[in-house]
Amino acid sequence: MQPATQPTIQLAERAERISLSPTGAVLIAAERLRARGIDVVNFGVGEPDFPTPEHIKQAAVRALEQNFTKYTPTPGISPLREAICQWHRREFGTDYQLPESVITVGGKQALFNALSMLVNHGDEVILPAPYWVSFPDMIRYAGGEARIVHTNAGDGFRLRAAQVEALVTPRTKVLLVNSPNNPTGAVVPDEEFGRMLELCQRHNIWLLTDECYSHLLFGDLKPFSVAALPGAKGNVIVAGSFSKTFAMTGWRVGFALGPKPIIDAMIRLQSQSTTNATSISQYAALAAATGPMDCVQAMRSEYEQRRAVVLEGLAAIPGVVCSPPEGAFYAFLNVEQTPRVRALRARNEVADTARLVVDLLEEGHVAAVHGEAFGAPGYLRISFANSLERIREGLSRMKAFLSA
Repeated sequence: MQPATQPTIQLAERAERISLSPTGAVLIAAERLRARGIDVVNFGVGEPDFPTPEHIKQAAVRALEQNFTKYTPTPGISPLREAICQWHRREFGTDYQLPESVITVGGKQALFNALSMLVNHGDEVILPAPYWVSFPDMIRYAGGEARIVHTNAGDGFRLRAAQVEALVTPRTKVLLVNSPNNPTGAVVPDEEFGRMLELCQRHNIWLLTDECYSHLLFGDLKPFSVAALPGAKGNVIVAGSFSKTFAMTGWRVGFALGPKPIIDAMIRLQSQSTTNATSISQYAALAAATGPMDCVQAMRSEYEQRRAVVLEGLAAIPGVVCSPPEGAFYAFLNVEQTPRVRALRARNEVADTARLVVDLLEEGHVAAVHGEAFGAPGYLRISFANSLERIREGLSRMKAFLSA
């Protein structure tokens, strides 16, 4: 009997538009080393190391006990949608109503669904760089083209409206802004957000604002949403998440706020993909949205302390340059003038940071994410969502590695 012929695997063209998330690849590589018994300091992970606050966990326990374990409406349970509108009103001064909201499976789905429903083939999306690793793939998957606006390290990587306007064309459909920014920690000044809203209104462009890190701000900075500006609702879509603010990454709850026609379209797409976010997680998120915010402030204060330790440690590494992050929990460091990179170049060896993070993991046992993933060659991103003890250990290992 002849053996069966193996079918030729031919994936759809759209499958080639996306790649594995580089941050996910870092986690996989670090796990391989840990499986061999090697101690790895993980600066690559982009999630809080704090436990989910107790009152949120207990709300999930009650949901289980009360058998809230069935399907929910696709856009989410009404009490949570109402609570998110009220929470956003209380924290930012907006005026969203229940039909202008949808609960998603994490903030990433809110962004993915919004871009999928807005972007046609050939449309352009203005994307500031350094950018979050998933943004270019989301845009390509939707059939759009990312128009990259490079922010300036000398200006703390803050996005400016004049930079955006220089890239506007008749094909521009969306301006995508992540503030505080992942990976740089840069925060768009409130007045610049206002100028960007004005140009979006003038050119009939959607402003998609990713507010994932909205409450993780340092110094005197206060949470801000461009959606609160007068007349903003017609051009703005808010993508939010419980993951970072409330240390709920694994619960997978996000949301979107925007004009009802856009929200309705996102709900239609969601109804054919994930349907609803997990019922139990929604009740946990309800407790987060209606509960006290002191737990958020406590985490923010701890991040600020860690930030100071990170900046002090990076300043002690020869050749490293880092703009102090204004928010989130990342440091984005330029390593091009470190002894390690300069020596590689002197020997005409590959010195890109994609190769560098592999060596840093294998030799220094520190996990970081390379700058190429964020559209910024020559940089590394490290997360300080880690204990002070592990941060100091990781910085010590990095110093030895980069100074070699």
